[in-house]
Amino acid sequence: MNKEEIRLNKYMAACGICSRRDADKLIEGGRVFVNGVKASQGMKVLGDEEIIVDGKCISGPERKAYLAFYKPKGVTVSEKDSHAEKLIGELIDYPVRVTYAGRLDKDSEGLMLLTNDGDLIEKMMRGANGHEKEYIVRLSKKVSDDLINRFREGIYLKDLNQTTRPAKAEKLSEYTFKVILTQGLNRQIRRMCKACGAEVISLRRIRIVNIYLDDLKPGQYRELTDEELKKLNDDLK
Repeated sequence: MNKEEIRLNKYMAACGICSRRDADKLIEGGRVFVNGVKASQGMKVLGDEEIIVDGKCISGPERKAYLAFYKPKGVTVSEKDSHAEKLIGELIDYPVRVTYAGRLDKDSEGLMLLTNDGDLIEKMMRGANGHEKEYIVRLSKKVSDDLINRFREGIYLKDLNQTTRPAKAEKLSEYTFKVILTQGLNRQIRRMCKACGAEVISLRRIRIVNIYLDDLKPGQYRELTDEELKKLNDDLK
């Protein structure tokens, strides 16, 4: 994302140093230096500069990060789990700390969104918004027309005492089908398949709203483009 210049007083406020008004006083008092030069009122910065306030170098506001990540099978989506063989955080080597917006169970793989943007995480966690998530599912038995129709109509899950929302489902081959959900019940697809007398062999998420897994390999991630992020935020409103 391209950086834009902002006024120094606004930048200092964003860093949590002080209010804009107090920043103006510090600048006027000659107590702020930008790249070794005494700052002036109305000065603009990008945030890459060395900014010294009263002899102390201040840190910039944390950069927002948005990643598409391919979670491999066998990885647990949790910050801490003493029983997990491998946690998701062990696979992410990124300069800014990010966390997950939504989950995938240990035995499933595919697309996850990782970010440090709390507002986006909150939007993503609101499953009631009805945003789409798309999966490829492989079963231990042949995909029947009855299973596809039941997914499309909604399936009563006895253990949750809840009927799932109608989903878009399409048979892809003898043993695989595609499904698009608009809710996020715990292990929902596995529960739905079990209610239809079928066992899931593999489950891979390939899309969240407008973000696709594309060519990512297990364990790989990429930054979202500006266009993807804008559309994602628009779709989640």
